[in-house]
Amino acid sequence: MSADAGRSRSSIYLDYAATTPVDPSVSVAVQRYFTETFGNAGSVHQFGQAARGAVDEARVYVARLIGAQAKEIVFTSGATESNNAAILGTVYARDMPGRHVITAATEHHAVLEPCRWLARHGVEVTVLPVDHYGVVDPDGVRRAIRPETVLITIMHGNNETGTLAPIAEIGLIARERGVRFHTDATQSVGIVPIDVDALHVDLLSMSAHKRYGPKGIGALYIRAGVRIEPFLHGGSQERGRRGGTENVPGIAGFGEAARIATERMTGDAARIAALRDRLAAGLGVMDGAMLNGHPSARLPGIVNVSFAEADSESLLLALDLDGIAASSGSACTSGSLEPSHVIAALGIPETYAMGTLRFSLGRWTTAEEIDTVLMVLPTILSNIRRPAARRR
Repeated sequence: MSADAGRSRSSIYLDYAATTPVDPSVSVAVQRYFTETFGNAGSVHQFGQAARGAVDEARVYVARLIGAQAKEIVFTSGATESNNAAILGTVYARDMPGRHVITAATEHHAVLEPCRWLARHGVEVTVLPVDHYGVVDPDGVRRAIRPETVLITIMHGNNETGTLAPIAEIGLIARERGVRFHTDATQSVGIVPIDVDALHVDLLSMSAHKRYGPKGIGALYIRAGVRIEPFLHGGSQERGRRGGTENVPGIAGFGEAARIATERMTGDAARIAALRDRLAAGLGVMDGAMLNGHPSARLPGIVNVSFAEADSESLLLALDLDGIAASSGSACTSGSLEPSHVIAALGIPETYAMGTLRFSLGRWTTAEEIDTVLMVLPTILSNIRRPAARRR
């Protein structure tokens, strides 16, 4: 097998919302804890204590990224585990009949699926609609709260459209009504400023690989004083909330990624947002194009567009052949031929919904790459639509 056999054909990567390349300094940090400082963070000898120091330092950096205390950060295997832990752990920590959870139609499957699991086990779940921008109405949240409501879980920044939810307003409503509030901030942590006190959140999920860190490591913020049922049993790690030997290399990598994000966030966001606007402007004037998501309350790096009389799979394959990597939505649902549940919730007509693409930009995206996409896409669209027109 040649050295290039496993290398991607794509040279323009516009799928940062699926995962990001690891920052070089993060890679160095991770490698150190595989080979040099390899001890178990639970051991009392010097090898273990060196590893414990790396875990403690990373916890400080991750906490600082969201305005939390280090003791409020619990390391997990990623955002899916964090979401499950927040949702299931909150519900099962509340010993009362007729428990009730509120969520929204555009949540990631890592939120919707545990909610569906709860619904199959006797917990009532209210799934709120969103408007045509993908925004859930805070007053709708207020009206949905019942005496038996134990949790509200609403995503901060949508992974498909980039729409930002009014989390602070919803959080204040939850606080006033004495309901626990969780947000999946996987797409927004380290991209836009987050302060857990200003947002009034009790629990917040995040993942390192969305922010130039390693895969397989994430965190759950749990506000001091908030009790959840422990989600992994077997040891006293993470203050008794998640048993199991700590993933020291991953945690160290997450800490380094968080440190870099804190330093670079403002500059990166401004540069990426300018490229996003350049891409959105060019896509928006293409024949049969519809831009999705909120025009202003949105993440800096996501552009979601639907093309009439086209299909996502053909568009993605053609882009890939031209060396451009994009997606049709969440990487967790790749392979599905149906429009995503997020696009369906926005009420996008099916003739457009079937041709939806998500371009997500990041730290190493360039203006030249954006211009290349805008140059090749009209021809791709024309080539895809021509056979369909002949069939009609």
